[in-house]
Amino acid sequence: MSLGIQKVEALDAGHLIRVEWEDGSESRYPCVWLRDNCQCPRCFLHSARARRLVFKDLDVNIVVKEVALADRKKISITWPDEHASEYEAEWLKKRCFSEEARAEMREDLFLPECQHWGSDLQLPKIPFEKVLYNDESAYKWLCTLKKVGIVLLTGAAARQGELVKLGHRIGFLRLTFYGPTWQVQDKADANNVAYTTGKLCFHTDYPVLQHPPGVQFLHCIKQTVAGGESEVVDGFHVSNKLKKQNPQAYQILSSTAVDYTDVGVDYCDFAVQCKQRIIDVDSRGQAVRINYNNATRDTVFDVPAEKVRPFYAALKEFDDLLNSSEHKFTYKLKPGDIVTFDNWRVLHGRQSYESGSGVTRHLEGAYADWDVVMSRLRLLRKRLLNRA
Repeated sequence: MSLGIQKVEALDAGHLIRVEWEDGSESRYPCVWLRDNCQCPRCFLHSARARRLVFKDLDVNIVVKEVALADRKKISITWPDEHASEYEAEWLKKRCFSEEARAEMREDLFLPECQHWGSDLQLPKIPFEKVLYNDESAYKWLCTLKKVGIVLLTGAAARQGELVKLGHRIGFLRLTFYGPTWQVQDKADANNVAYTTGKLCFHTDYPVLQHPPGVQFLHCIKQTVAGGESEVVDGFHVSNKLKKQNPQAYQILSSTAVDYTDVGVDYCDFAVQCKQRIIDVDSRGQAVRINYNNATRDTVFDVPAEKVRPFYAALKEFDDLLNSSEHKFTYKLKPGDIVTFDNWRVLHGRQSYESGSGVTRHLEGAYADWDVVMSRLRLLRKRLLNRA
């Protein structure tokens, strides 16, 4: 049941509102935030869930003129210009500024839980058709994808076009210079190393883009008899290992801007350049995205000469950890399998296979952005759990 309000009062010369809840706990709300988030039709467009109040009209030093407990389910505030605002108890409680409440909101909005793994990965599997037509299965797929970083969908038809259905399920796919979907197979004059039969080292896709695709889908349509095994490694898990093992190497890889390049013709002609740090970190120094593709790392390296060898030494240590038998997981896709994984976290590779007179191995690939995936996850969560 929603919590009622026991008492409300102004503090700090009217700059702060204190709410005492029925269970004895309390929350404090700065008045500038309350005025900024007035929910009246004049200040907030409810049909769009968007603020109408223009920021230049907001007094950042505003104080409350009068505050009252309308009933135990809402408070009312009168401001110095006589504007009136009302705030529901449930709305306020959810937006409490305490660390506990903020952590709960982060969990609800972003599902930050991360389950690390190595060679012991138990690859999660869900039937493709259930993901397409059953909300519970789709929700489980996206939650697991967010937490574990990889999920195998089974039982898709062994033909092109299945990934378009998956794109429609989440919203839409990400268009890149290789098209809305792309075919991974041995090609003459390949414009990408993936379009060969050789071994692919661990990499994330498209670090040459300012905003690399967040999620990748690979659908196995045809599989070679010998070779062609897929390999994956948890980049966040390995980054944590590197940070403990060699903090200096971690600092170099998380602070050095590396040049990436990709030039060619596919969906259209392209000449892409970008600078990325191999390990992107947040304000706490924790890895939030891996940007590593040795094939498209440019010959241009925009650092002083004396920093080159330390960088290579750090990258070598990171690469060795990626390829360690305790960290990598190997599996082989079957026709109809679709592997879905976090391209910001999971590095993937492929063992070599023999070329033949015809196409011996064929995967169709596609990308989606995490914004699109998380949007669908929240909508499914609201529908299934009746979240407000």
